[in-house]
Amino acid sequence: MQRKKEYGNVDQDEYVDWLLSFAVEIRRVLKSTGSFVLDLGGAYRKGRPVRSLYNYRVLIRMCDELGWNLAEEFFWFNPSKLPSPIEWVNKRKIRAKDAVNTVWWLSKTAFPKADITKVLVSYSERMKLLLQNSDRYYSPKKRPSGHNISRRFSEDKGGAIPSNLLLIPNTESNSRYLRYCRLVGVAGHPARFPEKLPEFFIRFLTDVGDTVLDIFAGSNTTGAVAEALGRRWIAFEINRSYLAASAFRFYDGAQDDAAKDLYARLIAEDAKGIVIPQAKTQPYLLEGTGEYKTAHSHKAAG
Repeated sequence: MQRKKEYGNVDQDEYVDWLLSFAVEIRRVLKSTGSFVLDLGGAYRKGRPVRSLYNYRVLIRMCDELGWNLAEEFFWFNPSKLPSPIEWVNKRKIRAKDAVNTVWWLSKTAFPKADITKVLVSYSERMKLLLQNSDRYYSPKKRPSGHNISRRFSEDKGGAIPSNLLLIPNTESNSRYLRYCRLVGVAGHPARFPEKLPEFFIRFLTDVGDTVLDIFAGSNTTGAVAEALGRRWIAFEINRSYLAASAFRFYDGAQDDAAKDLYARLIAEDAKGIVIPQAKTQPYLLEGTGEYKTAHSHKAAG
């Protein structure tokens, strides 16, 4: 937030007020049982190796001033993120690599729609042994922590409950979207996040047929995942070039010239009613096949 981004941004000190102006409208249109998931990367104060608190100020003001509830805080750990900021991490070597984003799960009520069983992760090897031979590895009793563990603990529920630390690498480099962007000679959006991030929350917080809205769509990763999961979606993006290129997340044309023609029509000022050629879709492509990781998993239940 210290440098001007290719996709546009405001100064760090102005950002909180700017973002809250959107949060007011989001709360107005959100269903009573709906959720607002906000991913915010960390930042340093300009010229100093001191962290900005802007993401926490956003959260506190949204709850205290706008009436949002913090349903839960999540943390997205991207192990493939490059070391930054260069001055403090690479050159002076006085700070660690910043590789975790805060993700605020906000809601209008204390009980928004949610079902954690839709995003279960694989059991640990120890738990798999317990399930295979519970008499050998497990005995019901009260633990020192005060938890009273019953016989039901050894039942196979299809997977473990994930933690709120999501380990999801961001390594997209040769996707269909990027290939077509190169073909038509436009740069892909520089701040793309991996599909597994919106997939986790879409599966967790919505049902098939629900509507997912992304007000800062960028390359429309969220819309592409929502469609694959059988949800309706709406995407807003202020940059016409990014919005036009986001069609490549859905495009399945056989001809390179057709892709160039599609982009030219989408980028035009009077573009409307344009149909994007798509492959035969599998509406619930990703249901039950998640591969995101959490702090306590290596593979998702499948």
